[in-house]
Amino acid sequence: MGRPLRIGIVGAGAISGAYLSTFERLDAVRLTAIADLDPVRAQAVADERGVRALAVDELLNDPEVDLVLNLTVPAAHAEIALKAIAAGKHVYGEKPLAATLEDALAVIEAGREAGVRVGCAPDTVLGTGVQTARKAIDDGRIGAPVAATATMVTPGHERWHPNPDFYYQPGGGPLLDMGPYYVTALVTLLGPVASVIGAASHTRGTRVIGSGPREGETVPVNVDTHVTGVLRHENGALSTLVMSFDAVATRAANIEVHGQTGSLIVPDPNGFHGEVRLHPLNGEWETLEPSAGYLDSARGYGLADLAAAPAGQPFRADGDLAYHVLDIMTSLLAAAEKDAALTVASTCKRPAAVPLQTAPQAA
Repeated sequence: MGRPLRIGIVGAGAISGAYLSTFERLDAVRLTAIADLDPVRAQAVADERGVRALAVDELLNDPEVDLVLNLTVPAAHAEIALKAIAAGKHVYGEKPLAATLEDALAVIEAGREAGVRVGCAPDTVLGTGVQTARKAIDDGRIGAPVAATATMVTPGHERWHPNPDFYYQPGGGPLLDMGPYYVTALVTLLGPVASVIGAASHTRGTRVIGSGPREGETVPVNVDTHVTGVLRHENGALSTLVMSFDAVATRAANIEVHGQTGSLIVPDPNGFHGEVRLHPLNGEWETLEPSAGYLDSARGYGLADLAAAPAGQPFRADGDLAYHVLDIMTSLLAAAEKDAALTVASTCKRPAAVPLQTAPQAA
């Protein structure tokens, strides 16, 4: 096993805790420093984890940081990523890759020119849930894929999140916030998308924070909060997508995939595991045992997968996939605005399947 990839985190908000917990059991990566606009918050994490708290620019240029884990808000993703790349660092960011497609392309091109790796969440698709479903598809257990549905319904994150403002500003909304999990899963299961059609709406101009120190405060809504569309995959399969911050609840499966000889229920792509169910043409629903994916995985396994890939070799949660996913989503929003079908300009390779295994090791 090689040397662990040395990680510096920018952004010590709520999501950082999930990564920090995972790092404790991943030999392929090692946290060395953390930075945040709030130095007190960064110092608290540093003290707890036994690492250094640095200013953002100090961390981006620190020689003991190989990769910058970018956990800032979406509006800052591109700025931090570009600064890290300019400093010669690999970059792995929370989703989406950037708040706009233009910024995302700038990150991809900068990384390519600098010869550094660019990766991006979500890595949930590397767990046994989506990967077991993918193996069933690849093994021909549902025949040729025909269609899929992906449904995410919630009355809004302001009910539980103490600072939900960014969910309702450009770069947020249900599609750009939760859509990366679902669209990444659909690309993993069925391959890249060639074109989209869609419609979108929003029901309220403001939202009321429901918890925390700002409870009762009103935040403006400047994005569509209900988005639906159809994705035409390059293989001809059609995926119907519903992403909503306006509806209350649903009993629909998070993802269903239908083929000529069978149907699959795929677990929540916002998680790594869950029950995969198969209904063959001449049979009944059955639960599949985990047969692919990283066992006991959690946020950060995409980073470990990157660290396990030899230099110059592909890794699964890479920037090209994240860029294509963002292109799909922004194209869908544009299609909804124009009331027209649009071609998705980008494409990507379908990520390599993950054989059933434990945590990846450093290259």
